[in-house]
Amino acid sequence: MPFARPRILYVTDLAYQARGRRYCDEDIFLASRLRDEFDLALCHPRDAAALLDAFDAVVVRNSGPVQRYKDAYDAFRERAAERGTRVYNQLTGRADMLGKQYLLDLTAAGFPVIPTVDRAEDLHLLPAADEYVVKPRLGADSAGLRTVPAARVPEAVGGAPDLLVQPRVDFAYEVSFYFVDHDYQYALHAPHPDRRWRLEPYDATVADLDFARRFIEWNRVDHGIQRVDACRAPDGELLLVELEDLNPYLSLDALDEPARDAFVAALRTALRRLLAA
Repeated sequence: MPFARPRILYVTDLAYQARGRRYCDEDIFLASRLRDEFDLALCHPRDAAALLDAFDAVVVRNSGPVQRYKDAYDAFRERAAERGTRVYNQLTGRADMLGKQYLLDLTAAGFPVIPTVDRAEDLHLLPAADEYVVKPRLGADSAGLRTVPAARVPEAVGGAPDLLVQPRVDFAYEVSFYFVDHDYQYALHAPHPDRRWRLEPYDATVADLDFARRFIEWNRVDHGIQRVDACRAPDGELLLVELEDLNPYLSLDALDEPARDAFVAALRTALRRLLAA
């Protein structure tokens, strides 16, 4: 007997501990709302490759940094590509889905991004600063991130090919723009730089959205949730901090009920579109 409703495998790690956030609460909420329309099963990212054959689509949500289960993640990507599985987010992202190389690429292309280099001999290309941020090319959730005085940066970078260097920017605040497929949904900002995850709704201007959409268009992810993280630089301009295209945390608890409902409706529509593709 054929299944009456589309079957979705929802990939999440409900036990993952993130600083300042409760990933599990967000996924419990989203899964409960998606079940109104889809037959849904939750699984850990380590189990996804073995289970995906039984489902019409796979939704990758708050599954934590893939470095913790790299072999399983690679097996999932390979298996999904082999059988043409519909995956949300689409596995063609060029940003955090592949590490932090995109920060170098966007810097070289002249995009409004915090300037980034990965070699000690290129440090002179960065703006002068008292301190610099050194972080792993494949890092996530600030793991391995260090702030280093200017005089010690060459030593900190050394010959390590897996580290990126950026000037430490004295920004006014951070702001995040959230998109479902290419459709803007909402924005949140952290008014206090020392409290990154104390987020409040933000009224994005036309210029703000033009900024964010440049990165969404660059990334060419047709099916997926993306979060554009930026900081407001001292000159008033926005600079990209991160383009999260793998499993962006959505901070839905910072939204009021109508905004959460609107996001769920947009996600359902996007999944229907993916299943019909």
